Amino acid sequence: MAALSQQDEFRGLRVAFVSTRIAGKDGVSLEIEKWAAVLERLGVECFYIAGECDRPAGRSAIIDPAHFRHPQIAAITTRAFGHSGGRPAELTAEIFARAKSIRDQLNQALTGFNVDVVIAENALTIPMNIPLGIALVWSLEENNLGCIAHHHDFYWERERYLDSVVDDLLRYAFPPALSRIQHVVINQMAAEEFSRRTGLYCRIIPNVMDFATPPPPPDDYARSLRSQLGMGEQDLLVLQPTRVVARKGIEHSVELVRRLKGRGAKLVISHASGDEGQAYAHFLDLFSGAIGVPLVFADRWLRDRRGTGADGTRFFTLADFYSQADLVAYPSEYEGFGNAFLEAVYYRKPIFCKRYAVFRTDIEPCGFQTVAFDDYVTRDVVAAVEAMLARSDLDDLLEHNYRTARRYFSYEVLEEELRPLLRRAFLASRSR
Repeated sequence: MAALSQQDEFRGLRVAFVSTRIAGKDGVSLEIEKWAAVLERLGVECFYIAGECDRPAGRSAIIDPAHFRHPQIAAITTRAFGHSGGRPAELTAEIFARAKSIRDQLNQALTGFNVDVVIAENALTIPMNIPLGIALVWSLEENNLGCIAHHHDFYWERERYLDSVVDDLLRYAFPPALSRIQHVVINQMAAEEFSRRTGLYCRIIPNVMDFATPPPPPDDYARSLRSQLGMGEQDLLVLQPTRVVARKGIEHSVELVRRLKGRGAKLVISHASGDEGQAYAHFLDLFSGAIGVPLVFADRWLRDRRGTGADGTRFFTLADFYSQADLVAYPSEYEGFGNAFLEAVYYRKPIFCKRYAVFRTDIEPCGFQTVAFDDYVTRDVVAAVEAMLARSDLDDLLEHNYRTARRYFSYEVLEEELRPLLRRAFLASRSR
């Protein structure tokens, strides 16, 4: 690419997102989609390199062993974590053999796309694929490329990665200390811990949404979701828009709905358990049944696009679920940021949430009006929820939240943060 001009600064810049998976609606893939949308507004051409990818084929390169579920990679991860002590020589050899293979394919993709800047999405953050992280470090050095490392969750935040036989490799690549890499984290706590552990500087860029473009009003198709859930127009639909995993605190939502039963309340959980097993879902089913709370696991009807099954069953998008919610419940014990919180604000829904750590440090100080609790769903918490739902000026409250989010968590905020990062990353690549 030619030197950047002052007038059309980033037009024609070629950026490649590199991750283990860029597909579906997981948090990393969603943020890649948002970053790409903002970059493309600046005239940047975006490309994608991953082990699984659902982006346009002409702009994507799939490297099978870049996926964390690739059999050889999964075997390495199993041997690397969960115990400490010495590392067998054959494991070292296997890691570096896989890294060399991935490196060669990475180099081919980066050269084929004529990439100017790499954005590493969690690939240099959490060691779900150790060879990919090592290979990416090698490729950046060998191709003299500037890199923005976008970190979502670190290995030191996950218990399963604390015991390992690869501590030296974690220090090498998760994250690496290279001058060509600029580090970005998504919350204040992560920034403090990152710098304490690594001695490196990082930028904080929160998760964002396109608040300049409000969602369309619900149509008849979206409204038909209620009948499919067995709910009437006057029933209270409490939506928990999360996966069914223990850290999401769904039992707090069950308890709230138990206290709201006089309003015909029903708790709807939009997503499945994923790869974390069914034990928690089974517990919730038994718990809600024992206390008489209507609970719907609605993941069977959730799709990326609307559609109809062979038996006439309708499938709905997450936007459809939000459009029909009367209250969004988000009582998580821990979140890296809080995409579902921003989504609830975007769809202008009242919010009941737990004051998890990142909420207290990065979201609550912005001035959102919610019902937020610390430990338990007390009588006062329930009364606050009922009072919020009964407010005659509820629309004003929701509009306040929307304006607040637009100020702090919009695409425009992201654009202002990305501009200097792109400039420095491009300068790191200019000597090629």
